[in-house]
Amino acid sequence: MGNQEEQSLKEAKRAEKRAAEEAERLAREPERKKAYLAREQAIEEAQKEKKTKRSEKHAAEEVKELARDQARREAYIAREKAIAEAQEARRLKAKKQSPE
Repeated sequence: MGNQEEQSLKEAKRAEKRAAEEAERLAREPERKKAYLAREQAIEEAQKEKKTKRSEKHAAEEVKELARDQARREAYIAREKAIAEAQEARRLKAKKQSPE
């Protein structure tokens, strides 16, 4: 009977230990969950910040690109106008020099 009592005592201690471990785990669970949610929120905020910075950078680049395009168009128009004026001047000069 001593062996059976010893076995029963060991089993009771194991069950008690499991119950204590389970109680500890349950006590730690809310803190673990809170830490997990805080990490997730930090990650989400960092992603939002990066997205905002990317959007701002994209908008600034778009403004620069529009300004470059505008300058390019204006330069093209100025060249075309200069060419047309030069052609008109040559035509008038040729007309003056040709006998009528």
